[in-house]
Amino acid sequence: MKFRPLHDRVVVKRLESDTKSKGGIIIPDTAKEKPQEGQVIAVGPGARDEAGKVVALDVKAGDRVLFGKWSGTEVKIDGEDFLIMKESDIMGIIEG
Repeated sequence: MKFRPLHDRVVVKRLESDTKSKGGIIIPDTAKEKPQEGQVIAVGPGARDEAGKVVALDVKAGDRVLFGKWSGTEVKIDGEDFLIMKESDIMGIIEG
């Protein structure tokens, strides 16, 4: 993928959710909610503060993150679905 986000934007790929419930019931695609967990693919250089300095982002490529249900803009790059969102839309990094 040759795409570099600008400023404080982040490219995230949604991680697939389970197709079965805990009880073993298979959930059809129409009833599934979109996962709110993803992997960071690319990050921008950072936002500028009041003094004009670039402030680096806290997330980096490869991080697993949790984001809001309606966060970001869905785009298709090289035939794959991604989300482009601001770093502030990310709620946290999942470690481990």
